[in-house]
Amino acid sequence: MKKTSLFIALAVGVASAAQAQSARFGVKAGASLTGVTGKDTDGTAYKFGFNGGVMANFAINDMFSIQPEVLYSMKGAKDNSNSDNRINLNYIDVPVLAKVSTGATGLFFELGPQIGFLASAKAKTSSTTTDVKDGYKTVDFGYAAGLGFQTEGGAMVGLRYNGGFTNVGKSYTYSTPYGTVTADAGNAKNSAFQLYVGFLFGGK
Repeated sequence: MKKTSLFIALAVGVASAAQAQSARFGVKAGASLTGVTGKDTDGTAYKFGFNGGVMANFAINDMFSIQPEVLYSMKGAKDNSNSDNRINLNYIDVPVLAKVSTGATGLFFELGPQIGFLASAKAKTSSTTTDVKDGYKTVDFGYAAGLGFQTEGGAMVGLRYNGGFTNVGKSYTYSTPYGTVTADAGNAKNSAFQLYVGFLFGGK
């Protein structure tokens, strides 16, 4: 049901953008603080990463616009007791945000669904790095919400939270000398705070 609602929201966003009065395109980049939430995340802590990519903004009127983006997002978490041990998850995120501007103050609010496509997943210790992509779902359904400040010329700074609807891990089966074992995916969802700067071209 959540996945269906998210796809509907994306379709509505794209349809609204197609009817927009004007379009602007831009770039953005920033730092991330990422971790995992859920009942099976004891012993994990947040870690720093990077986010950046491109965006388009389709104005419906002076206050409301639709802003789809394509972002490279570093996510994952680290061991709370040993920061050298961490899971690095890298996604191509595609949020479609409803953006509400408050007018002359430049303050804006944004909210919308997001789909993330897993690009890589690696478990890192102080001495080794292991590819663990097979243990994680290739698609992550979630949402983004935030606020920021934007000038009329298009420069902006913002703070955003990304939350996941689905668990990042997946159940998998492997063989042992004692038989076949199925590992449960567990309950762990992506969680990320993103601080970014950006610029939309074509402003006044």
